Amino acid sequence: MFQKLEEMEKEYHQLNQFLADPTVISNQEKFQQYAKRHAEISRIVSRYLEYKKLVKEQEENLGMWKAEKDEEFKKLIEEDLEKINQKKKELEKELQELLFPEDPYDKKNIIVEIRAGAGGDEAALFVGDLFRMYSRYAEENKWKIEIMDSNPTEIGGFKEIIFGISGKNVYKKMKYESGVHRVQRIPITESGGRIHTSTVTVAILPEAEEVEVNINPADLKIDRYRATGPGGQNVNKTDSAIRITHLPTGMVVTCQDEKSQYKNKEKALKILRARLLDKMESEKHQEIDQKRRTQVGSGDRSERIRTYNFPQNRITDHRINFTLYNFEEILEGKMEELIQSLSEKLKIRDHQEIN
Repeated sequence: MFQKLEEMEKEYHQLNQFLADPTVISNQEKFQQYAKRHAEISRIVSRYLEYKKLVKEQEENLGMWKAEKDEEFKKLIEEDLEKINQKKKELEKELQELLFPEDPYDKKNIIVEIRAGAGGDEAALFVGDLFRMYSRYAEENKWKIEIMDSNPTEIGGFKEIIFGISGKNVYKKMKYESGVHRVQRIPITESGGRIHTSTVTVAILPEAEEVEVNINPADLKIDRYRATGPGGQNVNKTDSAIRITHLPTGMVVTCQDEKSQYKNKEKALKILRARLLDKMESEKHQEIDQKRRTQVGSGDRSERIRTYNFPQNRITDHRINFTLYNFEEILEGKMEELIQSLSEKLKIRDHQEIN
C-alpha cells in the first residue's frame, strides 16, 4: 500500500508542474487530462502527506523520550505518542479505503450454497457444521438467516443446503468464504483412529434485484413435484416442491422447504437470479480471473481455500497463510478475526490484480 502511495505522491508533484507549464495550459486537451487526474489523487495524497507528518512527529517524540531523564516529562511524551499512534491507525484505515474502493456489491444480502464434496457421510456432516458456524456468525452480527432449500441426510448433516443471509454489509464480510473447505478429523465410525479427509464447497452469491437480472418467463421451464427427504411434515404429501430450469443457460434450481408452492417458487427465482448475476460477473472478469490463476490461484469455488484440522485444533486459510488455534470458538461463530484478516489482505491483492 505504501509503495503505491509513494508513487502517487511523486505523480502528484509532477502533475503540479505540468499544470503550471504554459505549454500544457495552451493545450486544453492535455490540461484537462492532467487536471482530472490531479483531482482524482489529490485527496489521497493530502491524507498521505498528513500521515507522513505524523510518522516524523512520532520519530521525533521517540527520540525525545529516549533522551529524557525526567519521569513526569516522559509520561507526557508517552501520552502524545499514544495520540499520534491512534491518529496514524485512523489515517491508515482511511487511506486503505481511499485506495481500494468498496465493491459495489458489499452492502448486498447474500445467498449461501454449501454442498458436500469428497468424503461421503463425513462431508455431509461437515456441511451441517459449516451451516451452524455461519448461522452463529450471523447471530453475532444481528443478521437474519432464511433457509431456501436443503437436502438432509439420514445420519445428520446435509448433502446440500442453500440459505439467505440479510443484514448490514453481509456480502462485504462473507464474500471471501467462497471455495473448497477441507476438513480433517477421525470419524465416529473409524475404529482404527485414522484421520479422514473430506471436502465441502461454499458459494457466496450477492442477492440480485429483479432490475439487475431480468428473467424472461418464456425462458423458464417450471416443474412441480412432491417434496422428498428423510422426514418432515410436508414430505411426500403435496406437490409443493418446485424445479425451475433456465433454458438459455441450462441452470436448474429446486426448492422444497416451504409448504406453499408459491413461496418455493419465489425462493427458487431468488436463487436463480443470484446465480445468473454471479455468471454475468464471472464472464465480465474472466480476463482478471485468468491472470489471477497464473499468479496466485483464483481463490474461487474450484480451489481449496481452508483446512479445518480437528485433531490439531487448527484452522488454516491457505490464501493468506493464516493459522488460528481457536478451532472450537470459530465453529461456534467467533469468526471476526479470520474474516477481518481475509478482507484486509485479499482486498489489496484483488485491487493489485485488477490494476
